[in-house]
Amino acid sequence: MVEPARERRPMSRYERLFERLAQTKTGAWLAINVANRIDRILLPLTNGRFSISGPGIPIGRLTSIGAKSGVERHTPLLYTTDGERIVLVASKGGAVKHPAWYHNVRAHPQVRFLSKKGERGYRAAEATGEERDRLWALVTDVYAGYDTYQERTERKIPVIVLEPDAA
Repeated sequence: MVEPARERRPMSRYERLFERLAQTKTGAWLAINVANRIDRILLPLTNGRFSISGPGIPIGRLTSIGAKSGVERHTPLLYTTDGERIVLVASKGGAVKHPAWYHNVRAHPQVRFLSKKGERGYRAAEATGEERDRLWALVTDVYAGYDTYQERTERKIPVIVLEPDAA
């Protein structure tokens, strides 16, 4: 039995165009290899207010510690909010392997995240079970391409939740 399509949030023409492009293999490659390099510089310069992806596309910068190197790493990522929490998807465009930042936050869950609201400390954890299913529906409402990425790979794409630090 096929589930009925759920209604998504209203999107601007630009957001629909961005989403269609980013779902392609070429678009995913451009986002990972070109836009991320620019956003590593642009996001801190604008205090998280501006990304190469443009208006309406929530891009923030994750700061984590390298799992093997111990070196601080900065990764621009599309994000969704769930209350005060930040929700990230370790899709890597549907690649066979998890992105490096996923391994970093598993090894060192204390992270920082820069968004339009500024930079804050968080503790990262992978969502599982019903919570993952609920959050997957939330993130695919922001970017339906995650479903396309999941179809491209045999791995179950992880959903990472950043809980605000108590401090």
